[in-house]
Amino acid sequence: MASRTPTWMNRPHTLTSRLASAALQLAGWQAVLAPPPSPRVVAVAAPHTANADFWPGIFWRWATRSPARWVGKHTLFRPPLGGLLRWWGGLPVDRRRAGGNFVDAVVQIIRESDEIMLTIAPEGTRARAEHWKSGFYYMALEAEVPIAVTVIDWGHKRFGIVGYVQPTGDIEADFAAIRELLRGVQGHTPQNMTPVIPKPAQP
Repeated sequence: MASRTPTWMNRPHTLTSRLASAALQLAGWQAVLAPPPSPRVVAVAAPHTANADFWPGIFWRWATRSPARWVGKHTLFRPPLGGLLRWWGGLPVDRRRAGGNFVDAVVQIIRESDEIMLTIAPEGTRARAEHWKSGFYYMALEAEVPIAVTVIDWGHKRFGIVGYVQPTGDIEADFAAIRELLRGVQGHTPQNMTPVIPKPAQP
C-alpha cells in the first residue's frame, strides 16, 4: 500500500471549491476529511437512504477538491448524459475488461490510477436491506488500499471521511471497525438504514 500524501490535499482552493464550501456552511453542513493515508482509497458512503444524499456529497467533492469518483456500467455514459455524469465524478466500468467480473474490473481501475477515491454506496439500495454488499470490501482488499469510511450524517449535518480501515481479510473484524466509525450517524430516512454487517457467506 502506498503511504505518500495525496497531491490533491495540497492543491490551492479554487472559486468552485470556495463557493461549494460556502454553500455547505450556509446549509448548515460540516465538511469532514480525515487526512488520507494513501493516494488511492475505496470510500464507503453511508447510510445512503434517500436521493437527497447526492447534494451534500457533490458539494463536499467540490469543496474538498478530492478525486472522488463513482462507478457505473459503461453503457450509462453514452450521449446525451455521459459528459454530465463524468463531470459529477462518474467513471464508466466495462466489466468485459476483467472477464465479466465487476470487482476485478474496478480493482484494475484502482491499480491503474495514481490517485483515486472510489466511492461506493455499500447498501446497494436506498431502502432498508438485511446487510451491506461486500463488493467494496474485496475491491479494497485485492487492490491493497484503505477503506475510507464516509458519513452521510443528517442527524449532525456532517458529510465526509471520518476514518480509515485497512482490510485484513478478516471481514467480521474489519466490519466491526467500520461499524464503530459509523456509531451515532443518522441517515436522511432513518427507517431505511441498513445494518453494517457483511453479506453472510454462502453455504
